[in-house]
Amino acid sequence: MAVLNINAFLLRKLFLAGAYNLEKNKDYINELNVFPVPDGDTGSNMTLTIMSAARDVEQLENPTLESLAKTISGGSLKGARGNSGVILSQLLRGFCREVKEKKQIDIPVLSDAFIRAVETAYKAVMKPKEGTILSVAKAIAEKGAELALMEITDIVFFAEEVLEAGNKALAYTPEQLPVLKEAGVVDSGGQGLMEFLTGAYYALTGKEPVDSHILQSALKRPKESLHKMITVDSESIETSDIKYGYCTEFIINLEREFTEKDEEEFKEFLLSIGNSLVCVSDEEIVKIHVHTDHPGEAFEKALTYGYLTNMKIDNMREEHKEKLVLEKDKAKALEKARPAVLRPYGFVAVASGEGLAQILKDMGCDRIIEGGQTMNPSTEDILTAAKEVPAKTVYVLPNNKNIILAAEQAAKLEKEKQLIVIGSKTIPQGISAMIGFNPDHDAEDNAEGMRESMSYVKSGQVTYAVRDTVIDGREIKTGDYMGIGDSGIQAVGADITTVCKELVASMKDGESELMSLYYGSDVSDEDAKNLYGKMKEAFPRLEIELHSGGQPVYYYIISVE
Repeated sequence: MAVLNINAFLLRKLFLAGAYNLEKNKDYINELNVFPVPDGDTGSNMTLTIMSAARDVEQLENPTLESLAKTISGGSLKGARGNSGVILSQLLRGFCREVKEKKQIDIPVLSDAFIRAVETAYKAVMKPKEGTILSVAKAIAEKGAELALMEITDIVFFAEEVLEAGNKALAYTPEQLPVLKEAGVVDSGGQGLMEFLTGAYYALTGKEPVDSHILQSALKRPKESLHKMITVDSESIETSDIKYGYCTEFIINLEREFTEKDEEEFKEFLLSIGNSLVCVSDEEIVKIHVHTDHPGEAFEKALTYGYLTNMKIDNMREEHKEKLVLEKDKAKALEKARPAVLRPYGFVAVASGEGLAQILKDMGCDRIIEGGQTMNPSTEDILTAAKEVPAKTVYVLPNNKNIILAAEQAAKLEKEKQLIVIGSKTIPQGISAMIGFNPDHDAEDNAEGMRESMSYVKSGQVTYAVRDTVIDGREIKTGDYMGIGDSGIQAVGADITTVCKELVASMKDGESELMSLYYGSDVSDEDAKNLYGKMKEAFPRLEIELHSGGQPVYYYIISVE
């Protein structure tokens, strides 16, 4: 069935589907990111960039093209991380500028929007390099312009043709960048762009996402050879050619007019102390990414234009070494060696389990203290972690009721920075609190917002009984499964699926929309997927997400909101 135009509701659907597909494949994209100059994880950075906008887009109930374009453009720019993330935000920004005043989008508008997207992205990069996401985007725009001249009207056909052009350009990137060819990979940023566009194509056509990646179809290779292609000897990749060691990112919140002359002078200054510069701006903010040996000088110059937020410094040489030897102690030493530039805010959270820790890190937590129900960290542990966060205000998420007092004691003892304890009693509450944070609000308003966000989520845990007992009138036998909700034990039994169902039934109400399942270290992937399927059957009106939490003690941690 032909699609002749796209309205705001369909564009919203396409964008969210693209964001979902990018997020789904971020780990795969990260595997491709094996450059001599490690610059973060491309898949993670692009996902964080797109999700910054996606959260706001999901809240638009009656979008217009204008409101949708503004939300996508602003959200992705503010959330942009890493080189590829910033470039992705600029592609989206250029696209949105072209469509925001249109009543609907047809192929001529799409073509113009792709061209403007590429122009905006190339302008943002001081020294554009072919063989990157830019090359892939340019090939897509050129194919779109060619199709527009042919007066094609079916957007589905248009999408298939531009995707094919993008895949060919992606497959060609190793011929454009020797480092890609040496490592045996395609450009990770280009792969991320294709995952985003492919997700949008799925939504446009109603097709379900497939397990194989776009890269496979582009290169016409079987899974075996693809696996070999992304298996790289990282030790052979040197860091001696890293001229500037610190990957530095920040946002300037403008307090005066930022003229074209200002922009040129600022760029010249940054290039005098570094390279790999990306500088993008709008009426309110300027987003900077630069590699330099003097992050402090970049910050000082930026302060002449406004105040700074989202400051981030990574030592790229050490990142590469850590990737090879996984030296966690070196990472801590690196943090202490970084310039003492304080961000406005930072986060410390308590969690047990690699999966839960990674989820919190992906949401922006600076330090994760290992701990939980059977391993409560001390006041000193919390103080030490907070001191390591380079921020004036540090929010502490205990994520367990038995840790709250220690956190509050740490807040009283800390004299150099402000510690604000968000009294999260469970991991789901902590995750919800992070979602409620707004970098544009002040410290106290954010504390109130995070606590309010926490109140919307209900938490439950499934564990086992270690002895016979009677609690709340329930007879419990050793080895029984117990479903514990916010108000106590909600379910007991010998079958874990039944206990999980009863627990969720006690948590949900008529307004519940989302259930998240975090499975622990004692649960196999297969068992977790089986439970996921049974819960979908039992609660068809709930959207259900499954995550590997890796936590001990609790087979499952469950949230409903």
